Amino acid sequence: MSDSILIEGLKELNLPFNKENIDKFNKYKDVLKDWNQKINITSIENDEEIYVKHFLDSIVLLDKNNIYEEKKIIDVGTGGGFPGIPLKILNNNYKLTLLDSLRKRIDFLQIVANELNLEDIIFIHGRAEDFGQNIDYREQYDICVSRAVASLNILCEYCLPFVKVGGYFAAYKSESISEEITNSKNAITKLGGRINNIKEVKIPNTNIIRKIIIIEKVEKTKEIYPRKAGKPSKDPLV
Repeated sequence: MSDSILIEGLKELNLPFNKENIDKFNKYKDVLKDWNQKINITSIENDEEIYVKHFLDSIVLLDKNNIYEEKKIIDVGTGGGFPGIPLKILNNNYKLTLLDSLRKRIDFLQIVANELNLEDIIFIHGRAEDFGQNIDYREQYDICVSRAVASLNILCEYCLPFVKVGGYFAAYKSESISEEITNSKNAITKLGGRINNIKEVKIPNTNIIRKIIIIEKVEKTKEIYPRKAGKPSKDPLV
């Protein structure tokens, strides 16, 4: 299928790109579809939907202010590499860490990085609760991103411990988020965060509104967080 829907989407988002970027997105799509026959990476297999619901959706965090910034970024619960790898394709200055609890997904992501000639990527097979307590990763990142499916208070316990003071966590969420935000405010404060902004973007070629909750890290996370593996989801912070 033609990649015109991807190109038009990038233009609609006012993001600069070149032929190399498009070639990498197309290669990524091909590797994703191939590997999806072997392991379950995504339920989205149609080319057009991959371009829109994975690639364009992932890069809505980017704008003219951060498209070329040099930052250390971690994608928690990255799955098929979203949003981390699309962000890296457009901003190669990012030093990217991809974390996922499934070994096969990490194997897949290493293949993707090799096929796309992407450098400055660290691959972690493990749980956020464990690596969030590891001094090599804890509060070492300017930005944490996650498109993982979990409520905001749970995601914050997974993600904010990775962010250094002055950095931020960008949580990719759906349009109806107000109640979830209200129910997460105390947890965010406990973890050293503060909601700085809610970025609202229409995903090109859809009627989908993506909201990205920008949570600034204003103070160090207390040592007790994140709690042991499984605890954040079974007993969420309130």
